[in-house]
Order: sequence, then structure tokens, then C-alpha cells
Amino acid sequence: MNAVFPGSFDPITSGHMDVLTRAAKIFDHVTVTVMHNARKTGRHLFTLEERLEILREATAHFGNVSVDSFGGLLVDYMRQQQKGIIIRGLRAVSDYEYELQIAHLNRQIGEVETVFIMAATRWSFVSSSMVREIASYGADISEMVPRASANALRRIHADVYAEREAEKLETQLRVDGGVGERG
Repeated sequence: MNAVFPGSFDPITSGHMDVLTRAAKIFDHVTVTVMHNARKTGRHLFTLEERLEILREATAHFGNVSVDSFGGLLVDYMRQQQKGIIIRGLRAVSDYEYELQIAHLNRQIGEVETVFIMAATRWSFVSSSMVREIASYGADISEMVPRASANALRRIHADVYAEREAEKLETQLRVDGGVGERG
């Protein structure tokens, strides 16, 4: 049985990867699909092409996962691809309430089923928007996202990361210099 794991993936997080890893063990094939909406152009940090590239890199180690994109209703994509299962990750009860409504609508208009996979507790607080915010300050996001996402975020915020590293080096030099003066 094949499934689709849709999202904006701006960028893909460790929580997404956790859900995908478990879905890949359950289903014969999982297509990670970047859903894009022309009316939301400019609202994403990464372009569609960049998100696809990040996803391809992050999922390259899976033998049964592919990456695709679609710009319309998810149920239309499901019909075109002849797939009937949607994978959705849940982090909290608030996610469930929203996702339940969407699942009912998708079943009603597209005759597709939704399978919910709970993200591991350690990722329940991680969202793409929070990761983007943290990265914009040059903080360490390496545990919250796969390497491909971390590298892409560091490239976008290279000036902030460079400034943060320079501050760390300057602080370390002051500490090391202070120790040497006392000795």
C-alpha cells in the first residue's frame, strides 16, 4: 500500500522525519509531497525548488520514499497519483482538532483516508516556523532538523551565524586571555 505525506516542509524538521521514518516502515511506498499554493507565493522562507532539494537530500537514505510537489487540492493529487492514504503527523491535541476536520473533508470530497502518526514526544514542540525563528538568530538548530535543513538555514542566515561565531570566539579569547594573565 502506498501513501502520501503532504506538507509545506519549510523546512522539514526532525519531527517530520520521525513521522516519515515510521510511515516508511508501515507502507510500501511514501511520497513526500510539497503542497504549494500560488496565492501564498512569498510566504515561505525557501522556494519550492529549494524545499524539494532539501527533501531529496534529507530522504535519500530511504529506499521507499520519493519527493514530489503539487499545487492544488490534495484530493486531486491523490486521485491523479492513484493513492488513497494520507499521512499526517500530530504533535498535540490542538493539531488533532484541526487535522480531524481536514481528514473528514478529504474523505468526503476525495474518498481518501488519513492515517495519523504521533510525533515522538521529543519533537512535540518543534515546528518549521519555530525552527525558522530560532535560526534567524543564529542559534543551534542541528537537533531540530535534518542536516539538509540545517545547512540550508545556515546558508540563508550566514551573516547571523558568522556574527554569532565571532562573538563566541571573542568571548573565548577573553576567557583564555584572562586565565593566562593570572598565571
